[in-house]
Amino acid sequence: MKFSHGEDQRENHHLDVLVDEENGVRIIVSRLGAELVSVARINEAGQWTGFLYRDNDLSAPSHGWANHATVMGYYLHRLKNGRSLYRGREIKGGNHGFLRSKIWRLTEPSLEASGASLKYRMTSRDFSAAEYPLKVNVELTYRIELNKVSVLFEFQNEEPKLIAHISFGLHPGFAATSFESFRLQMPRGCYRRYFSPGNYLSGQTRDIEFAGGEMPFPKTDLPGSIILELVDIPRPQFSYVDPPSGRWVTLDLTGVPYVTLWSDGGPFLCVEPCWGLTDHHEQRAFEDKEGIQTILPGDKLRASFSMTPQLASCD
Repeated sequence: MKFSHGEDQRENHHLDVLVDEENGVRIIVSRLGAELVSVARINEAGQWTGFLYRDNDLSAPSHGWANHATVMGYYLHRLKNGRSLYRGREIKGGNHGFLRSKIWRLTEPSLEASGASLKYRMTSRDFSAAEYPLKVNVELTYRIELNKVSVLFEFQNEEPKLIAHISFGLHPGFAATSFESFRLQMPRGCYRRYFSPGNYLSGQTRDIEFAGGEMPFPKTDLPGSIILELVDIPRPQFSYVDPPSGRWVTLDLTGVPYVTLWSDGGPFLCVEPCWGLTDHHEQRAFEDKEGIQTILPGDKLRASFSMTPQLASCD
């Protein structure tokens, strides 16, 4: 296979463009937040068809959600009132953590015969103690291989004695013709739904034995977020489909503990792989948050998922 990497400057964004020339797959990543701003395929007319909401559009919308695929961490969703206590020290931040607001460094792109990747790095020197007080670095890799786009998080705890606590994930919004047109096919298995009125966990949960098929929740629930733990899902593959446009995306969430479904009522659906949850209404210490991930001193944490974008006209 033939791959290419290029750079672009648009709307005050430094962009990396990675293309699978043979299969017609492209991703565009902004170094601001290491955010995927485009996942696209070549259609039968030879034009790029984007799969993300506002795909490759860097302008500010007049209303509604303004992002494409937000990188979340070192916490996700929200800290109650924008603050928390971690090991007795105050940390502060907005929605989804600080990674989305930082300029990431790109290491040398990898262009191989079997696949190509872009790896971005963020170290503890790039954020303040008020954002996160421990020495924990992260690398984020986007890879194109066999029509599949994979996302890999790698965290390194450089603390010699302290266990590090983090939560993270990706917040991709998949484009639709309208809010009414998209569908989400969910695999069979046992899910646990966490209720979060006002965006914070109430403590109420409900276990759901699902036979597989179309999402068993009304779309009217989406603006309030549908947070699911993948308790026992033998084959955790989700399929997002927008029939009018012929776009569909298969997400392989093997090893992902939680997924959040969200939309503000616009023409998109966010299917968010999550390693952690939002705060409770009765806030707990950061290290005691529901779903928090731990990294032993000097150790690493690796986590990944993949998505395969397809067009109805493609074989």
